[in-house]
Amino acid sequence: MKFGVIVFPGANCDHDCYHVIKHVFKQDVEFVWHKEERLAKYDCLVLPGGFSYGDYLRPGAIVKFSPIMKEVKRFAKSGGLVLGICNGFQVLLETDLLPGAMMTNSSLKFICSDVYLKLESDETPFTNQGRVGGVYKMPIAHFDGNYFADEATLQGLEDNRQIIFRYCSEDGDITDDANPNGALWNISAICNIERNVLGMMPHPERCCESILGNEDGRLIFDSIIKSILR
Repeated sequence: MKFGVIVFPGANCDHDCYHVIKHVFKQDVEFVWHKEERLAKYDCLVLPGGFSYGDYLRPGAIVKFSPIMKEVKRFAKSGGLVLGICNGFQVLLETDLLPGAMMTNSSLKFICSDVYLKLESDETPFTNQGRVGGVYKMPIAHFDGNYFADEATLQGLEDNRQIIFRYCSEDGDITDDANPNGALWNISAICNIERNVLGMMPHPERCCESILGNEDGRLIFDSIIKSILR
């Protein structure tokens, strides 16, 4: 299978994603410059974290005008797998590939720490190797990770099982104390209704190697690979 990692000006996690896909999971992967107007044949596109265009206006707002985004949207609409991580999640929201919006963290501070996530659905190409109710530890690093949507959108996400991860305690309890940024309903990751687009604020690419002390992020990449190769 083949991955494409989109490179935007200001992104700083593209090489992390490339390294994990290429050297940890031994998969074919290429960087894709944001000015490209055509996509090669990929099985999965990754929109990495960072500060695309310096987060001017608001995170992800300018990216939607990049030439590559028309192709990313076409790719997603045709059923291709798209993974947006942190800033990539913000981009997916700004381009309407996912519903809702990101607000500044409730603490009004940048947060860089490990958090616990409860898996709400294993019925996606990104989580099929997980266990519903399982607790996974992954790092976050963001200033605008406070997920917001109106009540009807939130209820629709819940009813359609589009909420994929929620912030939780180490024991799996969904509490306010376990919520690092004020996200409504403790939401840390959602997918589209077709389940081929996933946006998540935590960074799975930063916890895929034992040398880093945590391999819980392997869940995401293992699931993608299994879903394509099965």
